[in-house]
Amino acid sequence: MIRALSISILLFVSPASSLADSLEAVNGHYTIQRSSMIGFRVGQVGGGGLAGSFAEFAGDFNLNAQNLAKSSVSFTLKPASVDARQRRISDFLKSSAVFDIEHYPVLAFRSTKITQTGPLNARIDGVLTARGKTHGETFFASMVGHDEKTVTFHVTGEVLRSPYGMDVGTPIYSNVVDFDMELLGEK
Repeated sequence: MIRALSISILLFVSPASSLADSLEAVNGHYTIQRSSMIGFRVGQVGGGGLAGSFAEFAGDFNLNAQNLAKSSVSFTLKPASVDARQRRISDFLKSSAVFDIEHYPVLAFRSTKITQTGPLNARIDGVLTARGKTHGETFFASMVGHDEKTVTFHVTGEVLRSPYGMDVGTPIYSNVVDFDMELLGEK
């Protein structure tokens, strides 16, 4: 479920040849700010489903605009901060049936490969660790804005719940968690 997280996150822009000014401006080390948004959704048979967000997370990324392959992302989130908009559902997600926050208080994502897919877009491959299990996951990032000290990425990804032992409720609830994140990095 945490791919999203891992969402790794953001990062990636264009090659030096097409957006040199923008790349020059966003090159460097960034810390993900608390004003970022980490959202998720799990579909349900017949429509509906559940959606929510995470309030406690941390991470950073190093953006090498001249050679995106040398860039990196690391991200953690605390599943105890999940808010599914209904206390009963949030409490269930925190329980041993899903996140098991008592035994696994942190989810972590670390990039292993970043590939530019467009002038302002990148694919972020990495490893996600949740409930003591680590698997490869992929996120997609698009740069949506920047200034001298900040850069914002829209990051999406799909993570299967079953590899992490969080597939309770399938097939009524989808095995796929859709992540939708807006990540603000500051130098």
